[in-house]
Amino acid sequence: MKKSLNCALVAGALSVFAFTAAAKAEVVIDVDLTTQNMHVESATGSYDWPVSTARAGFTTPHGHFAPIGMERMHYSKKYHNSPMPYSIFFRGGYAIHGTYALSALGTPASHGCVRLSPEHAKMLYEMVQNEGASISIVSSPARYASR
Repeated sequence: MKKSLNCALVAGALSVFAFTAAAKAEVVIDVDLTTQNMHVESATGSYDWPVSTARAGFTTPHGHFAPIGMERMHYSKKYHNSPMPYSIFFRGGYAIHGTYALSALGTPASHGCVRLSPEHAKMLYEMVQNEGASISIVSSPARYASR
């Protein structure tokens, strides 16, 4: 009886460990405002995608965030009911979402959101739904030309 109790305790401890490890697995989203690039690490793979962040006169928040809401299709009340497919909100009205302005990807073009292609936005949305996420938005250190 003692042996089966020990086995049950060990099995229970392993289950808790496995659950804790699974709960910590999350999508890591790194947005670089300088390069206008998003790097994603997920259980499904590693991805690098061009993005558009805030253009002149607007700002994209810097820092570390967690998703605070998700909508399959959101329409911006602030900006003329603009479609925001696969929105992952991370601070107030700021979100990572798809855009149909594909030619602007890789350059600052938004009012502050992080835009990416609808295909990539859908992939990211599904990853975050399944795994959760942490979001980091930073600027690269300035690079100076050598003389």
